[in-house]
Amino acid sequence: MPSQPTDALIVLEKVSLSYDEREVLHDIDLVVSQGDFVVITGPNGGGKTSMLRVMLRLLSPSAGRVRYYRSGQEVEQLKIGYLPQKNAIDSRFPITVSEVVASGLYSSGLRRGRLSGVWQLRVEEILELLGIEDLAARPIGVLSGGQLQRALLGRAIISRPELLVLDEPLSYIDEAFGVRIYSLLERLSRETTVVMVTHRPAKVSKMATQMLYVDRGQFGLWGG
Repeated sequence: MPSQPTDALIVLEKVSLSYDEREVLHDIDLVVSQGDFVVITGPNGGGKTSMLRVMLRLLSPSAGRVRYYRSGQEVEQLKIGYLPQKNAIDSRFPITVSEVVASGLYSSGLRRGRLSGVWQLRVEEILELLGIEDLAARPIGVLSGGQLQRALLGRAIISRPELLVLDEPLSYIDEAFGVRIYSLLERLSRETTVVMVTHRPAKVSKMATQMLYVDRGQFGLWGG
């Protein structure tokens, strides 16, 4: 297998995915490079989330391969921050907002236990950035949808990942805070590679380096 360009992070090679004999993804070739802001759109049930989960290796493709690279060399894993859809989270789990955000540090390799001063300051910084510092001690079961979405975004970005994967990050977010999220995404895109699923692609089109459309096996450029 020849090496990829030195800026490649994720490479999908002839990737297909089927559920119950229904093809969701068909023969997809895609390169996500360092510094990209990839926007994926399409109708509900069209395969957007499935594509993200294949890219994250949470789902195995029916055919094809997903490869990770760093500096032109294939690697087993990347440092990834992931914001799933809210309905993928069990809000009954007894964990506070602060603990949710801090869990992003543990998933990136920090040993569990009491956080040192510098890491605790990082948690507080993220809580303030997302406007949820007053909710730090609250269990997630009492949060509104928008508040939980902010906590999950905090978990995704706290470790400063090299790849940030966002599945409908603006769901449940009110319009006023949505403006703040767009500003935050623009800032994050200068520091990390972003792959984002959204049903409102026009909102982030100016930041996008690739805009893709997925719909039950169809795949291509959005608007192309």
